Amino acid sequence: MTSGARTRDRSQDERTVRALLDAYGRTYAAEAGIRLRDTPQPLYRLLVLSCLLSARIRASTAVAAARALHDAGLRDARRMETATWQQRVDALGAGGYRRYDERTATQLGEGARLVLDRYGGDLRRMREAAGGDTEALRSLLREVPGIGPAGADIFLREAQAVWPQVAPYLDGKALQGAERLGLPADPAELSRLVGEGEHAPLAAALVRVSLDRRGADALRDGPRDVSGEGHTG
Repeated sequence: MTSGARTRDRSQDERTVRALLDAYGRTYAAEAGIRLRDTPQPLYRLLVLSCLLSARIRASTAVAAARALHDAGLRDARRMETATWQQRVDALGAGGYRRYDERTATQLGEGARLVLDRYGGDLRRMREAAGGDTEALRSLLREVPGIGPAGADIFLREAQAVWPQVAPYLDGKALQGAERLGLPADPAELSRLVGEGEHAPLAAALVRVSLDRRGADALRDGPRDVSGEGHTG
């Protein structure tokens, strides 16, 4: 392959990624109304959202349930843990999260207790405990009830917006989207196609397009309104 061909390929990849971000680049945290910052409450809300999204349920339902928990005042680990099981069930139900509401209400209570006991309700302490090792951090996340491999991946895909030390975090689900679009299926190569601070939107966009069978065609045909429905884990 000539240098010129490589340049043209890179240019095409950059155009594809820009169209991808324009169409799909809203993070799930933003959709859930979480103004993500490196502070305890938004990080905890992201953990809850990751738990909800990792179930086999529509992403829009998980997002609505996360909003309903927030509206019910269950915005941090302390409030989640002190709420009754029924209050958690009712909040999940208000968000339409009924198929898994009872099990999830239990997991949210147990998870909040673990976050309080080990990290004082502050997930930045979990990050510190991992010592800068992303795989160690992923393992610690999986110790939280309700956060399995998929939930840990969801959390890290979104948290890289405020935890740049884990970026680029592009897991198997995101790489499926890259392959669908003919983009490099390599995190390092993909990360070079976006600017600083765009890794979380890129990860979300790739996951959304991986869940939309018509997504790649839509990008070729031009912009359209998309929701990226499906199971995000």
